Amino acid sequence: MELSSSDGSQTTSCLLLLTLFVIIFSFLVPVTLKRLSILPQPNDRLRIRHKKLGLEPSQTNLKSQFSPEHQPTSGKPVALQSLWIYPVKSCQGIELASSRVLSYGLEFDRLYTFAQLKSVPTRLDSQDHGNGQHKWEFITQRQYPLLGSVEVELWRPETTESETHGDGYILFRFPWRDPGLKGVLSWVTAKLTGGWKKQPKKEVILPVVFPSDEEIKMKGYTYENCNIWKDTLALYLGVRNRLALFRIDPDRLREVHRCAPTKDVAGYQPVTGFQDAYPLHLMNISSVQDLASKIKMDNNLPCLDIQRFRANIIITGAAAYEEDTWKLILFRPAANSNMKASTYHVSCRTVRCKQPNVDQITGAKHPLEPFKAMRTHRNVDEGAPLKGCMGMEMTPLFSGTDSPAIMETILIVGMSLEVIERGLHWYIDS
Repeated sequence: MELSSSDGSQTTSCLLLLTLFVIIFSFLVPVTLKRLSILPQPNDRLRIRHKKLGLEPSQTNLKSQFSPEHQPTSGKPVALQSLWIYPVKSCQGIELASSRVLSYGLEFDRLYTFAQLKSVPTRLDSQDHGNGQHKWEFITQRQYPLLGSVEVELWRPETTESETHGDGYILFRFPWRDPGLKGVLSWVTAKLTGGWKKQPKKEVILPVVFPSDEEIKMKGYTYENCNIWKDTLALYLGVRNRLALFRIDPDRLREVHRCAPTKDVAGYQPVTGFQDAYPLHLMNISSVQDLASKIKMDNNLPCLDIQRFRANIIITGAAAYEEDTWKLILFRPAANSNMKASTYHVSCRTVRCKQPNVDQITGAKHPLEPFKAMRTHRNVDEGAPLKGCMGMEMTPLFSGTDSPAIMETILIVGMSLEVIERGLHWYIDS
């Protein structure tokens, strides 16, 4: 069958139009993506006069955490390997090279927490029955493992006009796709600008400093019914109840008792913020390596990352579980430093729940490990029978306690650790 000259010209025209479309599309897509990448983002104003606190992932001091180099070596002291804060409880942490230590723990640690409003059961014969009694209950990765995928950044002013953390901001983001056309466009933009695995994310900015009385009054904040949150994060996490965000009041910190030193011993009443129980948490790399050797790894748990235990202080060079017997330790700076050593009361072992089963990047929760291995191999505290223990809870001690202003020390990665006192531990439950 022969094609007429008109059919041939139509075919040629179609090919020309297709070629023209491909050329225009190839030109417009990069230009459009470039314009999208320079559109103002929620955190752009932070970058102008602020600097992000913490180490980048490529700078982490935990690159070698699976290496035998962290085992005890003759002539090599136990040392501080890595420091972490978690500005938003149960969300991703920030690794630091150094940190101020205050009475409630590391500076900026657990400033915020999410909480859900839950109904309080009442007796049928109670006067409150039927009155709709409710209470706020904080949420963690134990119930909502996707909190582990919420990224957190902390931005500090680059200027040194003030020694306080006045104008700092916390930024957190989580995967979120809006419904409708807006969601489709954000999804396409994320894939085209960041690769196929990239997801659109929602960003939220929070102040670091606690608001003044004037700000609280002006913005209508309350100490209880402070539902300042929209439904997007609740939907992402799977929270059905009313979700709110709480900021710890530095003037209303929780007193710590149980295994902590008494006021007479410490020189002040130990306190903490949104930490589970004590101001500081220490983990030993060798102990985690030993526990990992007792776990059968699988595709959902290819290795046991120490970050799953969400410690503030991670040490190297100690024998596995040596920390179990520590009662008083001292972190000593380098010999050529003019800094002072800092002392810590090792209050008790950390009794573990299923939270370490959660991957601290994806929020995926392993059904068994390492919780099963801890209950099997780390049932070591008579005060917590049939429960697994990993890591130690600590309380900072200060040379002067007359004023909160002088109750401060510094921790720097690389400091050596000296054990001052050893003894037995007996966990006291809350």
